Amino acid sequence: MTTALLLTACGGGDGSPKATDRTAESDRAGTAAASPPMSAPTDADRPDITLPSDVKDEFEGWKTGDATKNAILADAGRAQTATNHAIIKSNPDDPALAFYRQGDALVGGARWVKSFVDAGITYTGTVRYFRPSVTLHGTTSAGVTFCTDESKAFNKDVKTKKVDRTPGTKNSFVYYNTHLKRAENGVWQTTQLVSERGSAKCTR
Repeated sequence: MTTALLLTACGGGDGSPKATDRTAESDRAGTAAASPPMSAPTDADRPDITLPSDVKDEFEGWKTGDATKNAILADAGRAQTATNHAIIKSNPDDPALAFYRQGDALVGGARWVKSFVDAGITYTGTVRYFRPSVTLHGTTSAGVTFCTDESKAFNKDVKTKKVDRTPGTKNSFVYYNTHLKRAENGVWQTTQLVSERGSAKCTR
């Protein structure tokens, strides 16, 4: 989903937003007129997850030499952006959230978004996603790990629009370990998500 409401939302745990954390559930995020890491398959009627111009998701190294892994990474990224979209919209029931998340990851994501709503906070700025890794488990299941850098994402009060530009620390870096399953429409949905803030896997 964290001091100041981090964007990251931990799918497997709960956590209320705090003043210094920027994104997460250990789920959070930002995307300026978000562009997905790669083009989406045409067989699924995907929801619009375009973010406002002051919010941006940056995906680094999000393509491999393998088409299947590219598709998995693309949807793993969209699951993050969909969560950010729900935060921006102050809507835990945003349809995009359930489109890219299911199971524990959906429950945790909705809870994380609600914590932002309850705190009267949204966010602005950029979240960087990097060091992705994909492990296939058969043809319909996969594990994806990646890091985020939330040092340039800041909590914003919904009513006053005041931005809390707290300087980033090692806790601005979050390590994600996720599980995805391929749905009938071809979308790789995140079903489990665990995050670790300040992980050495992302700060070194």
